[in-house]
Order: sequence, then structure tokens, then C-alpha cells
Amino acid sequence: MEKDSSTEEKIKEAARKLFQKKGYEGTKSREIAEEAGINLALLNYYYRSKEKLFDIIMAESVNEMFAFMMEIADDLNTSIEEKIYLITNNYVDLIKGNPHLPLFVLREIQSNPDKFIEKSNINRNFIRNSTLYKQLDERSKIKNPDPYFPLQVFINIISMAVFPVIAKPLLTKINEMTEDDYQTFLEKRRTLIPQWIEMMLDLKDE
Repeated sequence: MEKDSSTEEKIKEAARKLFQKKGYEGTKSREIAEEAGINLALLNYYYRSKEKLFDIIMAESVNEMFAFMMEIADDLNTSIEEKIYLITNNYVDLIKGNPHLPLFVLREIQSNPDKFIEKSNINRNFIRNSTLYKQLDERSKIKNPDPYFPLQVFINIISMAVFPVIAKPLLTKINEMTEDDYQTFLEKRRTLIPQWIEMMLDLKDE
């Protein structure tokens, strides 16, 4: 039987939805087949095993989570301020459209970092080799001679954008937020995060 690309994509979408929400162990092959509207035999015909399908979804999820950041961070023609603004906005858009993605990626990093790096094809040195890292390193030598300062900035941008999504159930409950309140709160961070990072870098004074 010849494989059909639409069926293949339907299986991947079903697997992505379930894996990102429930993780590898919490997702059964039969659940993926049911979500895709096919039988288990057809699922196995297309992807052979749950593990193979998971590896594909994980690699695509990591690419979705980090590819745009690598592209922005390595742009030779933009300033530190522009890069921070663009990365922040892209992360807010990404996590609003796919709120389960950050926790899924972080969970896999924590559970098996070596496998995560191997399967996702991440360049281990993509942060250190980026233009943004070098720009931050030059600035830190003047203002804060800390060799890990550029990495601190990267981590701050990502965590400031991602944590409110991971913590949404707690944030909305303890602050009695409606969904509209929460979305307004999230949108405001598009401007606040770059401002906070710029204050940390003291960019406004130059």
C-alpha cells in the first residue's frame, strides 16, 4: 500500500497534540490512532513504533521552540535591542498559539538531556556562537566582566516569556484572572520584557 501524505500528516498532528500534552509515557499508541481517526495497524504501518513517532515530534517541537531564536540571534544586521524585541515577540506568539509546547520540551530536556540533544539535532554551541552572544559579550566586558553574562541574558529572555504560560493555572487562580485578563497580561509582556532586559544591560544610557 502506498503511503498517503495527508494521512501521515494527520497522524503527526494527533501525536503532536497528545505527546505535548501528556508526554511519551502518558500517551498510548491506541490514543494516537483514535485521535487521528485511523486504526492501530495503519499507525504502525506509517511509523512502525511509538518511539519513532515521538522522536519525530520531539525534533520538530524543538525546532519550533528554538529555530527562530537561532535565526534572530545570528543576524549580523540587527542591534542587541532589536534582537531582544524580536525574540520576545516571537516567543509570545509561539506560546500563545501552542501553550503545551514549552513544558513538553522542558520535560524532555530534564528527563534525558543527552537523548534530547541527539534526537533534536541541536548544535550544542548555537548560543555561544551566535552574533547576539558576541554582542553581549563585548558589552559585558565593559559593564560586567562575567563570562556567563551573555548566557544569563538568553536564559532571562526565554524564561520571562515561557514561565507565565507554564504557570498559567496558578497565575489565573491566585490572581482571579479571567481568560481575557490573562491574555492582556501576556500581551503586556511583549513590551515589558525588552524593557527589563534593556535596563539590566543599561542600554538606555548609550
